[in-house]
Amino acid sequence: MDIYKSLLEGNKQWAEQRLKEDPEFFINLAKGQSPQVLWIGCSDSRVPANEVTGTKPGDIFVHRNIANMAIHTDMNMLSVLDYAVNVLKVRHVIVCGHYGCGGVKAAMGNQQFGLIDNWLRNIKDVYRLHANELDAIENEDERFNRLVELNVMEQVFDLSKTSIIQNAWRERNQPYVHGWVYSLNSGRIKDLGVTFDSTTQLSSIYNITASKVSVA
Repeated sequence: MDIYKSLLEGNKQWAEQRLKEDPEFFINLAKGQSPQVLWIGCSDSRVPANEVTGTKPGDIFVHRNIANMAIHTDMNMLSVLDYAVNVLKVRHVIVCGHYGCGGVKAAMGNQQFGLIDNWLRNIKDVYRLHANELDAIENEDERFNRLVELNVMEQVFDLSKTSIIQNAWRERNQPYVHGWVYSLNSGRIKDLGVTFDSTTQLSSIYNITASKVSVA
């Protein structure tokens, strides 16, 4: 059986197993979703959000892209963030990177890959911001791992700078924005201990006021 057909067969078996465990599973799932978490993760096929967290369909709202980036010009990410925060009212936003990330590794070098080079430039900016720390790490693997962590931390910071997050903080004191890293070698998640939950954690230049004014 080729991979295409195996996907359909796998879905059939999965659906049948869910019904054996709970005959009302799909009826209840179809009624709607109320996840408490938005997961912004890497597109890497080895890091499926529900599986690595042991959660069920409906528990986590997911956005994934190359190297789990929160780029302010990415309308896809911003649309997901807006829907999760303002419609679903999630309590937590988690940026989850992973050690061994190909996007981060590629950004550490100078090879040209194509269109993705424009995306990877944002990770190179993270390296530039932390160059003193990173260049002081002699072991390449350790430097790579540290850039993975720093990239996640910068994305947490970038999310916290958005008007979407700041307006939610003002209105309901949520969501909490966290940074995690998943280990492919152990299957365990590392909480980086970086959590933003108010504008007081930001430099004042990034604080956005409640009122809107014209910039024309």
